[in-house]
Amino acid sequence: MKRIILITISFTLLASSLNAIECKKEVQDLKSVRDIIQTGSKMPQKDITLVDGFRAMFHEGKVSGQLRSVYVQNDLETATNTYTTAFGGLLKYETAKFNGVNLGFAMNYSEDISNISGDNGKGKRSDELSSSNEKYAQLSEAYIAYEGCVLDYKLGRQIVDTPLADSDDIRMIPNTFEGIVAQYPSDVFDVTLGFLNRWQGVDAGLDDEWVKTGENGTTFIGVSYKGVVQSSLWYYNISEQNNAIYADLAYTFEFSETSSLSASIQYLNETEISNSGIEANIFGALFEYTLKDLTFGFAYNTSAKEKGKSSFSGFGGGTLFTNMDTMILDEITQDREASSYVGGVSYALGDFSLLYAYGNFKGENDSLGDKEHIVEQDIGVEYNYNDELVAYIMYVASEDKLNSLSTDNDWNHLRVMGNYNF
Repeated sequence: MKRIILITISFTLLASSLNAIECKKEVQDLKSVRDIIQTGSKMPQKDITLVDGFRAMFHEGKVSGQLRSVYVQNDLETATNTYTTAFGGLLKYETAKFNGVNLGFAMNYSEDISNISGDNGKGKRSDELSSSNEKYAQLSEAYIAYEGCVLDYKLGRQIVDTPLADSDDIRMIPNTFEGIVAQYPSDVFDVTLGFLNRWQGVDAGLDDEWVKTGENGTTFIGVSYKGVVQSSLWYYNISEQNNAIYADLAYTFEFSETSSLSASIQYLNETEISNSGIEANIFGALFEYTLKDLTFGFAYNTSAKEKGKSSFSGFGGGTLFTNMDTMILDEITQDREASSYVGGVSYALGDFSLLYAYGNFKGENDSLGDKEHIVEQDIGVEYNYNDELVAYIMYVASEDKLNSLSTDNDWNHLRVMGNYNF
């Protein structure tokens, strides 16, 4: 099946590359708390020039990048506290487009600053920024891309943002994927088809570098509708692990130029393959009310009990509406019914954005009679100066509500990030 898809995509790409036409795409707003946090890390995309000659494709290429520094401090109730400071960033080169085709290469780098990191008698260092070797370097993107109104494609190492595979760029190293992704864009529908073989980044583990996305990769197809009511439907086959169907539906009520209410629902169904233990049915709802620069949000997810099974939110931060900076519903779905709700407020004040979110995660009795109840609170401040200089501070507090003694779910996290985009 995967070979047929790859051959079909490759043949279509070759035929389509003879008639390149520029296309514009709509990008849907992101929803969860984790997605809001991630916006402070995103590097603006530069426009790629169209050229008439093959040599000019390289002569008119563009260099872009991002310098980034992150400080993290974890105050742990059951283990030694950790703190780490790292510096690094991203350097990217993209050729101009010739007949709709261009090439892109990006290198990610991160290295601990030893004088302001752990292992000096005041606490241990964390591996979440640059691996246990205190540095990380990776050719994270290396692709050939085609963009036109008939078909777009990208082959190689690339950034992917879909419901069950995403960049989750909230530390030093974002997730990127190795594979092929093709898209048919239109004014009403977008159809996306792809195969992902490996991935790397913060969620894949910075000591492992490129890791398989399933035993023999992951195949997916998605359809997005961009009408008055926005919706999408996705299917994933994660080889030797599970099949997944994801769907969502969203509608916005416009009361005035400065006031609106958005309502969204989502559904994730997973069936296991090869006794992997991944099987789930998860429903979700989200409501956001915006009044000028002030936004109130409420999100809810519930996961049905699947005996002896757990859920899988994907390769990255996941798509559930209640995903927080750290806590996601997957953590408590094993062998039990689980639910979560998140209430939050955000406010844009000039170059500053303020965020507060409260998340409540509860797991009912599993087969042994054990329950879970974890609360996470996120407080963030972001400063954005012309999309070039961006900085934010995020404070996260997690508390285990069922145990009077400290557990692994009792901790505080402080993160400070600074980005300079060029």
